[in-house]
Amino acid sequence: MVTRDQFKNEIEALNNQIVKLAFAAKEALNEAITAFYNQDLEKAKRVIENDYHIDRSEMEINDKAILLIAKQHPVATDLRRIIIALRIVTDIERMADNAKNIAKSTIKLGKNFSTIPQNIKNMHEITTKMLQTAILAFQNEDAGIAGKLGEMDDQVDRLYRTVVSELLGETATNPDKIQYIMQVSFCARYLERYADHVTNVGESILYLVKGENFNLN
Repeated sequence: MVTRDQFKNEIEALNNQIVKLAFAAKEALNEAITAFYNQDLEKAKRVIENDYHIDRSEMEINDKAILLIAKQHPVATDLRRIIIALRIVTDIERMADNAKNIAKSTIKLGKNFSTIPQNIKNMHEITTKMLQTAILAFQNEDAGIAGKLGEMDDQVDRLYRTVVSELLGETATNPDKIQYIMQVSFCARYLERYADHVTNVGESILYLVKGENFNLN
């Protein structure tokens, strides 16, 4: 029983690290979007610099998960739990990469623009709610909560298509704003991809709980 208790404690510690990493990815996105709207180049640079720490945390979690497999030789549900942890942490790291990319676009734009489409903010708001939902589903291993992510992702996708359509319209009438249009389009795409990775986390949670593959995208 001691070995089993130790395994449960190590899994719990691993999950706590994953949740902490998810909050770091959420903070990165919030900071990146704030920098984007405020044309805050210094904040954008900090988002890029801080991504190093998220990458390091991902590697540490991966190492601990692999060591846990080597030490405990888990099977069935226990092995699935560790494999899902590895999948989830990879998606979280990629979320943070998309936040970093938004910060890079902010720097490329500089201070030469005045307005950003409201729907970028709307996309950010829904994406943040998605991540909060995914964290809750992960902590409680709740398939019902995880299943809500598909519909939320659809909302983000619809907003993304609207943003791109509006920006393409601007291209026709304002060819001199091509750099602005490109970077804002990229940011919308990075947000849409961020939401996709949150949805992937939801799929991983569903697989963990039900032992079946689900497609929420």
